[in-house]
Amino acid sequence: MRVILQRVTKASVHIEGTVHAAIQHGLMLLAGFEADDTRDDLEWMCRKILAMRIFPDDQGKMNHDIIESNGELLVISQFTLHASTRKGNRPSFIRAARPEIAIPLYESFVQMLENQSPCRVMSGVFGAEMDVHLVNHGPVTIMIDSKQRE
Repeated sequence: MRVILQRVTKASVHIEGTVHAAIQHGLMLLAGFEADDTRDDLEWMCRKILAMRIFPDDQGKMNHDIIESNGELLVISQFTLHASTRKGNRPSFIRAARPEIAIPLYESFVQMLENQSPCRVMSGVFGAEMDVHLVNHGPVTIMIDSKQRE
């Protein structure tokens, strides 16, 4: 499982010109799943994201996590995070989980975030054509891969 985490002052997902989900201060998460991802990957990722100290304290140091900063979460499915660009110029998505595997993983991930934190959790629509708008604060952008834990 891979996640691109971005600290935002606002973010929203638009589907067919209509706002589907929006947050203010918090994290936008682009989440991509592989066929061999397990519940353990999801649980580890949730713990990691919720504990990331990337919000400023009173001195401006990144010392607070999403919960301490009273932030919100916006989760968007993003199979292209598993693109392979090793050969040629057309990315291969062979490592990305097929929808029958990825959809339950995505839904479980969103549910885990809701269950493990007091944060408001919003999400996009798996497989939909979405326009994503965000203001990346910092900017802070971090990639986390559940297969690279060390």
